[in-house]
Amino acid sequence: MGKKRTPSPYTARTADKYELYQISVQSPEPDIAFLRRVYKQARARPAHHFREDFCGTALLTSEWIRGCKSCTAEGFDIDPEPLGWGRKHNLGPLGNASSRATLHEADVREPSQQPPDVRCAQNFSYWIFTQRSELLDYFHGVRADLAEEGLFVLDIHGGPECMEELEEETEHEEGFSYIWDQSEFSPVTHATKCYIHFRFPDGTEMKNAFRYNWRLWSLPELRDVLTDAGFDRIDVYWEGTAEDGESGNGIYRKTRLGENDTSWVSYIVALK
Repeated sequence: MGKKRTPSPYTARTADKYELYQISVQSPEPDIAFLRRVYKQARARPAHHFREDFCGTALLTSEWIRGCKSCTAEGFDIDPEPLGWGRKHNLGPLGNASSRATLHEADVREPSQQPPDVRCAQNFSYWIFTQRSELLDYFHGVRADLAEEGLFVLDIHGGPECMEELEEETEHEEGFSYIWDQSEFSPVTHATKCYIHFRFPDGTEMKNAFRYNWRLWSLPELRDVLTDAGFDRIDVYWEGTAEDGESGNGIYRKTRLGENDTSWVSYIVALK
């Protein structure tokens, strides 16, 4: 007889959308490892103080202080709900170490308490700035806020597929499906409206668990705006290809050209 499958613990009524988001979207250990690596390569010393913009549940903030006994961190977000969730579920289990992290319910354009060595904006969160003047103002503030040898890291999604109106479903072994819904896209303004839904084995669905009204910024646009904001060097790190020849392998290396894939995610590293 085959092994009996364990019933999924998740339903639309019982699931926690922040837990599902962290499982589906975030990868804190490799993300923090990448940030530490690029800083050490650029500055020949370890980074100490970290800032996470649009931090939500502060998962990266928590991972930063978890991995270093003397490191400190700050997280900024205007929404009190995910911040409260993160304090309880991500920082709380760290015990006394959590005192080395400060979460601010504040606009990401506000200055840090301490100049960060590394500051990041992940999951395309900065796309909320839809006007170039807004984005330039944000980048100006980031550069001024960084420590003397600080660096700023963004992730970016691109390729022709990201301009299509589509739904993409990913099944997770934990017992639910993640749905990325690119609902609307304007080729004139690059305004895009996206949603995250979750579906469960019992047939229920958590519709519109997360909503995004963004501008889809291109890599050349972002490099130009970062240059105008005064950053001295801007590097792009591209993901390698796995053995199947199709999916990414999770290893990001510096590139000048990239590959013309239908869909890709890369990092931009801007050095002060």
